[in-house]
Amino acid sequence: MVRFPWLEHYDSEVSHSLKYPPTDLYSLLAQTAARFPKKAALNFLGKHLSYGKLFSLAEDLAGALAARGIKQGDRVALLMPNCPQFVISYLAVMRLGATAMLLNPLNVERELVFKFKDSGARTLIALDLLSQRVNNIRAEVELDLVVYTGLQDFLPFPKNLLFPLKRALDKQMPKLAIGHDGATWSFKGLLALKAKAPKVEIDPESMAALIYSGGTTGISKGIMLSHRALIANLMQACAWVHIGDGDSLLAVLPLFHGFGMSVCMNAPLAHGGAITLLPRFEPGQVLETIDKTKPSLFAGVPTMFIALKEHPDIDKCDLGSLRGIFVGAAPLPLAVMQEFEQRTGAKLIEGYGLTEAVTAISCNPLGGRQKPGTIGIPFPDVEWRIVDLENGTEEMPTGQAGEIVLRGPDLMTGYLNQPELTSGTIRDGWLFTGDIGVMDEEGYITIVDRKKDLVIVSGFNVFPSEIDEVLHQHPAVAEAVAVGLPHPTKGEFIKAFVVLKKDQQASPEEIKAFCKKNLSAYMVPREIEIRQELPKSMIGKILRRNLREEDEAKWAARQG
Repeated sequence: MVRFPWLEHYDSEVSHSLKYPPTDLYSLLAQTAARFPKKAALNFLGKHLSYGKLFSLAEDLAGALAARGIKQGDRVALLMPNCPQFVISYLAVMRLGATAMLLNPLNVERELVFKFKDSGARTLIALDLLSQRVNNIRAEVELDLVVYTGLQDFLPFPKNLLFPLKRALDKQMPKLAIGHDGATWSFKGLLALKAKAPKVEIDPESMAALIYSGGTTGISKGIMLSHRALIANLMQACAWVHIGDGDSLLAVLPLFHGFGMSVCMNAPLAHGGAITLLPRFEPGQVLETIDKTKPSLFAGVPTMFIALKEHPDIDKCDLGSLRGIFVGAAPLPLAVMQEFEQRTGAKLIEGYGLTEAVTAISCNPLGGRQKPGTIGIPFPDVEWRIVDLENGTEEMPTGQAGEIVLRGPDLMTGYLNQPELTSGTIRDGWLFTGDIGVMDEEGYITIVDRKKDLVIVSGFNVFPSEIDEVLHQHPAVAEAVAVGLPHPTKGEFIKAFVVLKKDQQASPEEIKAFCKKNLSAYMVPREIEIRQELPKSMIGKILRRNLREEDEAKWAARQG
């Protein structure tokens, strides 16, 4: 096989290698703002911020944070959904050469305490509705500065509508002691200080962002990402779909996640694109927003497209403005892709990524050869290969499954405070992803499963994603996921969790019969449980491990 066979399938406009500027992320994005000061940068529920205004606010916030003692190298936690304040805060932290620690607003107190203690962060910028949770952790976590902001701060409502909204929000949260002790401030109060940010020389190799893994495959880990890695990843994504100042992107993926941060925020801001922010995924609102704002790009995860294609208003909305739709975070069942494309006329391009490499590092070509069901081919300057699952060194022949390993300019610098885990994950410059894949002769890879999700039934290797694919082909199934559970004689057995489509009916026996027609006998789920919903991460990834642990706990309780 040719060493890099995938290069032959790049779109003609995409270079095989890119030139990455030796600078920090803020400086790179500020250059865009200087070119397009009057152009719209953000649209939030009808409120528009130009590039000039956005970066002016970021400078003001950076100056205020510096006046409150925040300096280069400090870690500043951001605990907000998608909103202008998140983008402003993110840019301000980058401006100071500090590190943005991106937190999930759904994190419970235990998770927040762990992340603050692990990171050493002592500054927090948070949504005011989360103040009770913040107050509850302050006995365990030292916080020198807490800044609160409300979604209403950047909404376009006239005063007669804004005041009732504010009163309604106030009823949902305790009164905030803002500015009384110098440790708690309002976002707008800091901006009003109009303090000047100091000049800072930032090393491109220094840590820009700290993102904790979701814990879906184990204990949460702090992933350290440098300015260089963030710049490389956004430039690769921009090159792949030719993002320019004429593009607009709908950002409903959470910006605190690598996928949303890089593809939905950093990439368009680097090229003068406009970003329409939605604080949460609601299928009807997404369809209405696409119809109204006419974005050219959209990024989502499989569960989103399942929900969108099932929504009753999908045929009433014009989705024709979309020229590219990124799909990532989990395998997209082929049946879902085909039905969504048929219903909408939009084209989905599947890709792959992981936070240890910022986010997306591969995708099917936008205009070139696409292979549905694969994760496409590597971005410029990214190399990948398939290695033996046991020794991690032997490269597997074409068509044989093994672990995906990769290298490129956007790899993490390591896991915070975990040198041994880091050295086991990055070996000789190669990132061992933990994902199992098969590469074809043209360099396209198909994800088979996660290494840790591999199930052994009666000596046979079973990849749950293969079962997921068949389950999604059942006409009554909306969502499905298979897991491996302990078995006293067979080692493990397969159990499937299924959510049915609205107004559809099917019994576990009927679904199992369908599987028997389409799967080898040892792959047929022994048990099928029908549920109203499946547990998901904030970005919509089904939490397979949670289901497995939940069922194992029930089994253990019965045995006890």
